[in-house]
Amino acid sequence: MDSSLPILEFDPAPGAVIEPAKVTERLDVPEHCVPCFFRDVVVKVARDHSARVLAEHKWEHGSHLLYEIAVEGKRLAFYQAGVGAPLSAGLLEEVIARGCRKFIACGGAGVLDRSIAAGHVLVPSSAVRDEGTSYHYLPPGREVAASPEGVAAIEATLARHGVDYLVGKTWTTDAPYRETHEMVKRRRAEGCLTVEMEAAAFFAVAQFRGVAFAQLLYGGDDVSGADWDHRDWWHRASTREKLFWLAAEACLTL
Repeated sequence: MDSSLPILEFDPAPGAVIEPAKVTERLDVPEHCVPCFFRDVVVKVARDHSARVLAEHKWEHGSHLLYEIAVEGKRLAFYQAGVGAPLSAGLLEEVIARGCRKFIACGGAGVLDRSIAAGHVLVPSSAVRDEGTSYHYLPPGREVAASPEGVAAIEATLARHGVDYLVGKTWTTDAPYRETHEMVKRRRAEGCLTVEMEAAAFFAVAQFRGVAFAQLLYGGDDVSGADWDHRDWWHRASTREKLFWLAAEACLTL
């Protein structure tokens, strides 16, 4: 191990002091699951489809419920994903320990190119690891890839519905208030389309645990200019709910 920097001291040991499978009860849960960042959508889907609560995942800030609904006769789990790499990875660990194995997440992201319209659908093929969580799951490296089968399932679903989309790299960062002009320029130069806070951690946990994971994003705020343009990214209820159902459909094809 490289001891020059703590973040580079990767330990490949398969077990940890707090091992999710030992502290989280395995349940009869669907194989397919959608981690959704949109609380409004999670609440609406749960209410409108009489979702069954499978489990309550308690964290210091509150609880995240794991739900189940039926979609065209198939079982589908979903839950509100946590914001930021550590929380999103921790919740994913617990849901994997419950028994879910195939994931398509849905969320929003900042764009690094103003020509990407607000609401435009984006599919991360890989994530630049500019956060800390992924380094506890995989050896140090610049990028981590989404599950190819998950990306293919998303693309096939979007094609069926005639949805325009872009596939490319995303930049995962822990510090949204440190997205400097120079860092945006660097990430654009290496091919990043978006910036967000979780994808690299998601992909790393999935690889470590041997599950399938890919993600759908929609273009939100714009960080490519001299000043931040929020573009009212949070006022897109129809886009957010549509993204959930596209993720659900793609997930159920895995």
